[in-house]
Amino acid sequence: MKRVGFALAVALALSGGQVFAQAIEDKSIELVDPNVFRVCADPRDLPFSNEAGEGFENKISELLARKLGKSLAYTYYPGSPGFIRNTLNARLCDVVIGIPQGDDIVQGTNPYYRTSYALVFKAGSDLEKIETLEDPRLKGKRIGIIAGTPPATNLAVNGLLPNIKSYPLVVDTRYDAPTVDMFKDLEQDRIDVAVLWGPIAGFFAKGAKVPMIVAPLVKETSGPRLIYRIGMGVRHSDQDWKRVLNKLIAENQDEINAILAGFGIPVLDEADIPALH
Repeated sequence: MKRVGFALAVALALSGGQVFAQAIEDKSIELVDPNVFRVCADPRDLPFSNEAGEGFENKISELLARKLGKSLAYTYYPGSPGFIRNTLNARLCDVVIGIPQGDDIVQGTNPYYRTSYALVFKAGSDLEKIETLEDPRLKGKRIGIIAGTPPATNLAVNGLLPNIKSYPLVVDTRYDAPTVDMFKDLEQDRIDVAVLWGPIAGFFAKGAKVPMIVAPLVKETSGPRLIYRIGMGVRHSDQDWKRVLNKLIAENQDEINAILAGFGIPVLDEADIPALH
């Protein structure tokens, strides 16, 4: 059973339960402020979020706040180790909009999209129709990879490490943008192919100066999982709030999909086929 704070316990004793019932009704026990949709986000992490509200997670937050009839407020913190501890778990906000299913550092909602890591390369190159890191056409190609991400294991298994250009995984996004650097290298032919998390791949390919192909990595036969369902994260204690968000996701999935499509996010259905066009 969820712990009841001292002040609430006193109020319950004095009111015969009416205050407790009202608190459950408006979720004020669980939420920092029941009148505000409070989101934790990275201030410089497009396509996900930024302080200007330009990311797709910003747009989804705006949608859900509007549907709830609440104002929207952010706690911005660099997406680095300690993010959840210093934001959501410090009760500076009530939800993180993008959390992979299975990440037990938070309690996850139902997923609102499914995606994978992807290859990105220039249209018209000899990599057209490539679908897997096992493809022999990758031999000798200069491959960009974020160090420590799951596809790096597949690159090693397929003997591709001698040709990689590695970009850092853990950075302070106030000062560094390795995915932006990787895409610049791809556009300027310093690398031949980039291996990126799907939403990043789709977003930057959509805005690239030259036509790009995004090939989701859904046919790998070995290595770690590269396909993930993405939901929202709340505190482990916030059961009622999670149910509210699950209902919102289900009722507004079409509008969420429209936001994802507008950002070029490669969304997959359960058969690993692109779901948005």
